[in-house]
Amino acid sequence: MAGTLDFSPDDRYNAFITTCSTAPFSGGALAGIAVAVKDNISTAGIETTCGSRILEGYIPPYDAYVVELLRREGAAIVGKTNMDEFGMGSTTETSAFGPTKNPVDPSRVPGGSSGGSAAAVAAGLVPMALGSDTGGSIRCPAAFCGVVGLKPTYGRVSRYGLIAYASSLEQVGPMARTVEDVSRLMSVIARYDPRDATMFDRPYDHRPSADIGGLRVGIPGEYFGEGVDPRVAKKVRDAIGVIEDLGASTVPVSIPGMRYALAAYYVICTAEASSNIARFDGVRYGPAVDTRKSWHEAYQDIRQEKLGPEVRRRVMLGTFALSAGYAGRYYAKALGARQKIRQDFERAFRDVDVIAGPTMPTVAFPLGERTDPVSMYLSDILTAPANLAGIPAISVPCGRVDGLPVGLQLMGRQFEEERIIDAAYAYEQGVKA
Repeated sequence: MAGTLDFSPDDRYNAFITTCSTAPFSGGALAGIAVAVKDNISTAGIETTCGSRILEGYIPPYDAYVVELLRREGAAIVGKTNMDEFGMGSTTETSAFGPTKNPVDPSRVPGGSSGGSAAAVAAGLVPMALGSDTGGSIRCPAAFCGVVGLKPTYGRVSRYGLIAYASSLEQVGPMARTVEDVSRLMSVIARYDPRDATMFDRPYDHRPSADIGGLRVGIPGEYFGEGVDPRVAKKVRDAIGVIEDLGASTVPVSIPGMRYALAAYYVICTAEASSNIARFDGVRYGPAVDTRKSWHEAYQDIRQEKLGPEVRRRVMLGTFALSAGYAGRYYAKALGARQKIRQDFERAFRDVDVIAGPTMPTVAFPLGERTDPVSMYLSDILTAPANLAGIPAISVPCGRVDGLPVGLQLMGRQFEEERIIDAAYAYEQGVKA
């Protein structure tokens, strides 16, 4: 039956950059369900800014494929969510449109870069949202806001229409308040798209099951080491204990390449950003340059004025890493480290079905606390390895420390989202019982 959706978001958390009036809907797997979409995912006729002034006023002429699929299944797209500018951040504080606040405690960050999507779900404004994850940008805010977030296997969800930051790392993925709803949204967006040359034809069509008898869960010591709050570690170990009580067994595993992960990730992602962000030049997108100046002067001026400091920092880092005489010293070594991390996961998955650990090393910290870029980059230490390896990973809430949510991260073999979703669902149902 056709109808309309009454959606008036409470903007006290600054979760949205743009809200939309919704058209009538009818039929489909998501008929009548409000879905928020991260503002780096193209939406025909709806402004898409990537949280940046350089794209302010840009209205895409087409939908990203994941948005096409949402519309096809009757979802009501009610708004574009706030995000760190071009996805570059872990707190949603680098947005040109102001920081998003964490609905659990508005004095705290919601995580990033998909902080607006997580906050919209956590605040009850929408039951589901889309985010994107380059080094933890779905799982970090899911953990900090106490919701569920899935980073799919690289190549399982189309990136057509996702405005690129680091093309070899990022994936669109679902966020929701329950594992079942994450699975439901994943079943809509994981459909083959020939326009994305990195895609595999591996559709997702799965109903979560709590039957995890015999599941082998790997526990990597590297995920519980230096920098991880002991109280967070305890909550995660307690959650793993619940999974054991439900019939799983645990096995110690090791990911020795973890010590290279953060350095490799930031070399690769900034190098790719240097290339991808070059297209925003004041000619094809965003505010027009001063045509009286030379192209080089105009290009420099518009980017200095309209790109935020974190984006400029990462573009400069990436440009340096790719420059003559340094590409071999930095970029090539980072690619080698990435291969080692991938091999470490492959080796671990010979003995286990799922790998478990904390999503984030701490709970959500206060807004404005981590202005030093290095301290912010360290937030990605437990999430970036899954992106480097191209494997699926899910964050599910597993208790609180000082009243703030903690996330349990479950990682699986490539294209085995079904297995980690079942493990997350079993845990979720087990703690409800």
